[in-house]
Amino acid sequence: MKKVLVTGADGFIGSHLTEELLKSGYKVRALSYYNSFNYWGWLEEIKDNDNLEIVTGDVRDPNLCRNITKDIDIVFHLAALIAIPYSYIAPDSYVDTNIKGTLNMLQAARDNNVKKFIHTSTSEVYGTAQYVPIDEKHPLQPQSPYSASKIGADSIALSFFNSFSFPVTIARPFNTYGPRQSARAVIPTIISQMANGKKQIKLGDTTPTRDFNFVKDTCQGFIKIAESENTIGEIINIGSNTEISIGDLFNLIKKIMNSDAEFITDKQRIRPENSEVYRLVCDNTKIKNLTGYEPKYSLEEGLMITCEWFTDKENLKKYKDNIYNV
Repeated sequence: MKKVLVTGADGFIGSHLTEELLKSGYKVRALSYYNSFNYWGWLEEIKDNDNLEIVTGDVRDPNLCRNITKDIDIVFHLAALIAIPYSYIAPDSYVDTNIKGTLNMLQAARDNNVKKFIHTSTSEVYGTAQYVPIDEKHPLQPQSPYSASKIGADSIALSFFNSFSFPVTIARPFNTYGPRQSARAVIPTIISQMANGKKQIKLGDTTPTRDFNFVKDTCQGFIKIAESENTIGEIINIGSNTEISIGDLFNLIKKIMNSDAEFITDKQRIRPENSEVYRLVCDNTKIKNLTGYEPKYSLEEGLMITCEWFTDKENLKKYKDNIYNV
């Protein structure tokens, strides 16, 4: 039984990945961001499991990273600051967490002879598409401090492969959605406002397109990458090879939820002009060829599951739809 470490395990994708790894028979050490309340984020939703060990800490601390990577076969490094609007306000914290935190994890994992290190990137590093679908050779364009920090983290990770032959893979998911996603993302924004009976849904620009992927498909992409010997030293997109505009997405959710709401433009939700990424659509040929990966959920299927989860009263009350959370 392989023992894996998931950083950022208390977050949206991290908690789902932890669940999927446990279902697949792995022993999981899950890192939750330290707080004095002893609160484990979305890991609180996972039932007791003998193969799950939860630890708390911060990837900005190199000593902590050294301790949690001991006796680990595979690291899934997801811990990061990810909100794009907040990166305009606090860019320094993105450098500390996303770049320095990644360096700390890489050094610790190398020192402890970890057999494989899966570093999490983001499709935001590509910026607005220069061609579609976007393959892994697409130029990188830092259109926000967040994307710049992830480009830096990706480069640090690849440097460990090139300099030390350390077994690193860059997993680059496109826009993931599903239960537990944070309120800053567009799908929870739409669903939570509709579920609370709002007739005017506040959104930013509705013209950009995205390649949306249900969270279970994204997690299976991570696992397929980890289980393949063909992926070491590679950058690998995880996506569906489809795209939809935010406006059309709004109408699809409206149909699923049987809502008569309309959207209005909220200026504070609009990115600076040169920072907006207008088109993202994934070329997932590489992950299919290397691992046999195939996404299982259509956008409508995934949205139906997501809407059902968000409209549960116990889940919905965790979201403050009247506040724009950067």
